[in-house]
Parts: sequence; C-alpha cells; structure tokens
Amino acid sequence: MGLAEEILGLVIFLGAHVFVTMRDRRAALVARIGEWPYRGLFSVVAIVGIVLAAYGFADYRAAGMIYLWYPPPWTRHIVVVLMWPASIMVAAAYIPGNIKRVLKHPMLAGVKTWAFAHLCANGDLGGIILFGLILVWAVYDRITLKRRTDPGAPPIPVGGTKNDIIAIVVGTIIYLALGFVFHPIVVGVPAFGTPALGH
Repeated sequence: MGLAEEILGLVIFLGAHVFVTMRDRRAALVARIGEWPYRGLFSVVAIVGIVLAAYGFADYRAAGMIYLWYPPPWTRHIVVVLMWPASIMVAAAYIPGNIKRVLKHPMLAGVKTWAFAHLCANGDLGGIILFGLILVWAVYDRITLKRRTDPGAPPIPVGGTKNDIIAIVVGTIIYLALGFVFHPIVVGVPAFGTPALGH
C-alpha cells in the first residue's frame, strides 16, 4: 500500500499545482467561490497530497524498497553539492535580488536542482517516482510560465546585492538544517558523510 499511497499523494499534490497553470479554469473557480476560499481549498488539497505521499513513501521504505538500479556511492556527493545552491535558490524566491533577476523563477530552479540531485543518487522505484514526478512538474510549470498572460500573484519587490547576501545566508541555514536535522530525523538517514536517501 505504501507505493500506492505515495503515488496517490503525488497525484493529488501535483494535480493541484497543475490546475494552477490552467489559468482560465482557475479564474473561473475563483470567480465562483472567491479568492480566499480558493486559496484555502488549494492549501487543504496540497497538504493532504503531501502528507499522503510522505506517509506512503515512509511505508514503502519500511516494507522494503524496490531497486531498479544501484547508483555508485559517489553519487551521494552530487546531492550534498547541489542541495546547497538549491536551498539558496528557494530562499532567493522569497528574498529576491540579483539571483532572482537572473533565474526569474528561483523556486522552480531550486526544486528542479533538488529533484535532479536526488534522482542521481536513488535507484529505487519509490524514489524515482517521487523525484521524477516532481522534476517533470517543475519543468512543465516553468514552460507554462512563459505562456501566461495574467499577472498571477502580486510580485515581491526585487532588491539587490544585499538581498542576495541574505538569501545566501538563509539558504545555507536551510541547507544545514535539512542535512543535519531533517534528513536524519525525518528521513532516517544522515545526509552528510553517509549514503544518500535510499542507500
């Protein structure tokens, strides 16, 4: 059941985000129920999806992972190296400066980097599905952003070098927290000095 729950959760979570890219349908729904009810509904659906996917993935790992291939041990270093800029990109999405100006959509760039890094180091079916689907969604979302004509969410004012420095500091803190706290406690596998998730 773990793998089925993971897939269902991902379908719910990513489906909600794909719906956001359907601007006409989104606008029609917002017009029907209102902006804040829509945001509330979106949040509930997204949370249900991510919780279901997380529990499903945990059950899948506990039951015994299904390996399609065995990545070489050195691939774990890809995760350690790429997760630092990925964390900085995510921070830069909320503390916009020159990093955001160059990347345009640093959140999606960070998600793609995160997913790609973990795909390199995880050869099990559940991991490939998790990171692969999220990578596909992030690529798809970035493509749709080029075609959108509506303004979307209110833009966050873009700063300069000062914001970049703050984003780097915050991103580094996120990176260290993920590696030293989240990964060993939540995932159950230390991120630094040991094999990556799934090994």
